[in-house]
Amino acid sequence: MQRILTARQMREADRLTIEEHGVPGMTLMENAGGRVYELLAHHFAPLSEHHVVILCGKGNNGGDGMVVARKIATRHAGSRLDVVLFGDPGRLRPDAAANYQALLDIDIQPTIVTDSEKWRELLPRLAGSTLVVDALLGTGVRGAAGGLCADVIGDLNTRFPSAQVVAVDMPSGMPPDTGEPAGPSVRAGHTVTFTAPKPSQVFPPNCFQVGALTVAHIGTAANVIESIPNLQLGLAEARDFASLFVPRPPASHKGDYGHLLVIGGSRAKPGAVLMAGTAALRAGAGLVTVATAAGAAGTVVAHTPELMTLPAREAADGSIDASAFEESWLDRKTVVAIGPGLGVSPENQLLTRRIIEAVEVPLVVDADGLRALELGAPLRSRFGRRLTVLTPHPGEMGVLTGLSAAGVQGRRVELARSFAQEYGVHLVLKGFRTLIATPDGQVLVNPTGTPAMAKAGSGDVLTGMIGGFLAQFAEEEPARVIAAAVYLHGLAGELAVKDTGELGLLASDLPRYLPAAIDEVKTRDGEGTPFQAL
Repeated sequence: MQRILTARQMREADRLTIEEHGVPGMTLMENAGGRVYELLAHHFAPLSEHHVVILCGKGNNGGDGMVVARKIATRHAGSRLDVVLFGDPGRLRPDAAANYQALLDIDIQPTIVTDSEKWRELLPRLAGSTLVVDALLGTGVRGAAGGLCADVIGDLNTRFPSAQVVAVDMPSGMPPDTGEPAGPSVRAGHTVTFTAPKPSQVFPPNCFQVGALTVAHIGTAANVIESIPNLQLGLAEARDFASLFVPRPPASHKGDYGHLLVIGGSRAKPGAVLMAGTAALRAGAGLVTVATAAGAAGTVVAHTPELMTLPAREAADGSIDASAFEESWLDRKTVVAIGPGLGVSPENQLLTRRIIEAVEVPLVVDADGLRALELGAPLRSRFGRRLTVLTPHPGEMGVLTGLSAAGVQGRRVELARSFAQEYGVHLVLKGFRTLIATPDGQVLVNPTGTPAMAKAGSGDVLTGMIGGFLAQFAEEEPARVIAAAVYLHGLAGELAVKDTGELGLLASDLPRYLPAAIDEVKTRDGEGTPFQAL
């Protein structure tokens, strides 16, 4: 897991690195500028053919930019390079001042800009540039950028039509700790952030300003980061769970990989439970049984003959009659998933409550099953005796919390964490950057997925994948297994859309791309972020 750090936590990581681990601040700045230079040299080769403009603020972010300028000047003879310093050189911080002097020592004289008039005079010389390095403002920004900084940000977004923009640590003007804008911010094509991603680089709408995000390691040890208090937010990475997918022992049999029971569907709506069951098989569950209305069972088997069925007596609306449930359904099942296509009538809700009361093995509750939950102390005690996974989308989370979907979206991390802690559940709050919250207060952010997955049935596939993974990886830490399902669900969508296009992707396509997604995770093992901030 890649930790996501707030600006305060990042400052503490830097302090500990410098004061307790003996890494000089100048070394961190040199490494930071070096990582940005390496990205430029890789993505925009040859740099000698570019007109490069480096915009430097007066803080450490500007010092990083001056390191980049020195490396370009000394390694790419003939490149056209303009360095602009926004502030009095005599008031630079010590490390930035040392790198300013290093530029002077190699006959690179930054242009000093201290007011908007001087900036306007300079613009015509810069506007034809092809590559701009934004080292103006970093994670120390407070509130909305104003005055000269706001002018520069606005002009960078509108008056450099031929330039690729690479931001150093943060796009200037973007607050580090929230997805909500504080004011104008640079729209970057690439951002190189240091040590760990920041919340604004992960959550919308600010993350849309970041472009392709690269997390660069500059000398801060992992144990330094883990020593920082209140680390409760992380980014899922392939290396977190790639080791789950090792070759199975030669003498394996289907009983080794769990038996999932999926409950849902109706005579009129068999598709959701069918997709969940099929996804569980594709995910590797040894056995999957679908308990569904009798009128839907034939459709399930006809589509996926590997699925077993429990045809249940129907209510008047074609859904499962609540009185049809028998505890024998649960015999020899290792995981239960309930909700896809179940229905939301009082009869359906009664059925869900009876099953929740009876199940002793890990339970996944999704879709219509969520609408039957009676929150409060009784539910807390029922969930506390076993692993329970809830998978709401924002509208369903709103029903659970008494908020509108918009209200949920404005407080996603806070709500997911507090709900998981209060009820002792693992909560998967679906949507852009799906969250996995655990009972101990940790929240993991999933970076995979595509807008093409905004189709009916995608959540049902995810339910089946979570159930299928829990069935076969029963000895693994649950949050890791759930995160693997969420990550691979999104990655399968990314792979599928290359063939189907955004409009043509169906939820039922996703299970077919799951094997390729698992293979992709294996190749990514050992790699951390970068990930594409879409």
